[in-house]
Amino acid sequence: MRMERTLVIVKPDGVQRGLIGPLLSRLEARGLKIVGLKLVQVSQDLAARHYAEHEGKPFYPGLLKYITSAPVIVACVEGTSAVQMVRNSVGATNPLNAAPGTVRGDLALDIGRNLIHASDAPATAERELALWFQDAELVSYERATDRWIFES
Repeated sequence: MRMERTLVIVKPDGVQRGLIGPLLSRLEARGLKIVGLKLVQVSQDLAARHYAEHEGKPFYPGLLKYITSAPVIVACVEGTSAVQMVRNSVGATNPLNAAPGTVRGDLALDIGRNLIHASDAPATAERELALWFQDAELVSYERATDRWIFES
């Protein structure tokens, strides 16, 4: 296990439903540390760069329209194996397949309104974080609880 950083986006539906706090608190309760956080109205250009891998797919135009439709919360989360830990907490992309106890399993119904984005691999996290955050916007710090959460 190693310390990683990953991208989390509370999507427009999560923001509009007033779930920012509950969604982020699930990750913090797990022991993950928020090291970057901001509210963003996503531009068409940023949306296209973030979802570049889906360009040409039938759902791509709708995806861009959706992510730019209202503000999002963008977070950089840090912790041991953070990418997989966040993915496990968020649940399957399709809420129909998401396990109870996960964000999507508990709070979402439709794949197109699944509340939250989480990077799917360390390399993806690195690419996505560079799109959404400048280095100066990410803060390294120690919490008094870190020694009780992370093994040295």
